[in-house]
Amino acid sequence: MWRLDATLARLQYWDERVCVRMNRGARQRPVVLVLQAVSWLGNGIFWYALMLALLIADPAGAALPVLHMGFAGAVCTCCYKMVKHTTVRHRPFEVNPLVSAGAAVLDRFSFPSGHTLHAVGFTMIALAYFPALWVLLVPFTVLTAVSRVALGLHYPSDVLAGAALGAAIASASFAFA
Repeated sequence: MWRLDATLARLQYWDERVCVRMNRGARQRPVVLVLQAVSWLGNGIFWYALMLALLIADPAGAALPVLHMGFAGAVCTCCYKMVKHTTVRHRPFEVNPLVSAGAAVLDRFSFPSGHTLHAVGFTMIALAYFPALWVLLVPFTVLTAVSRVALGLHYPSDVLAGAALGAAIASASFAFA
């Protein structure tokens, strides 16, 4: 049992150090504004706009991918809410005085990152149907993940867990597509 405790303590130490460093590095106004914009778009706006743009560009060809993304998005939302309300991990800016919140939060708890979960899930599904979109979606997904830590809203492990859960849900969703 002490090995698990020691491992968790090391993970928490690493999480806090990386979070503090990224948060400090993102305090210049231009950087904060870009990260806030990405985070705000990651609230769902970017993904809804993408789905709408796909439907406008190719109504017949985009119908199935958009339905697939919508279904997976609903599953992602249910899963992350369940996990958040089970783990009840507080956000970095709430527990560490060296971390300042760079944006408003949508819910109370930190683990896992819902923004990252949805970004990875939507990106995987969209790229399966429209591989050429990688130029837009992969950088946006990476920036979304980075923004969550740099803005002091999540620990790196929250982002990694969100990415893993989003990837798992997207992968599993192909069995139903």
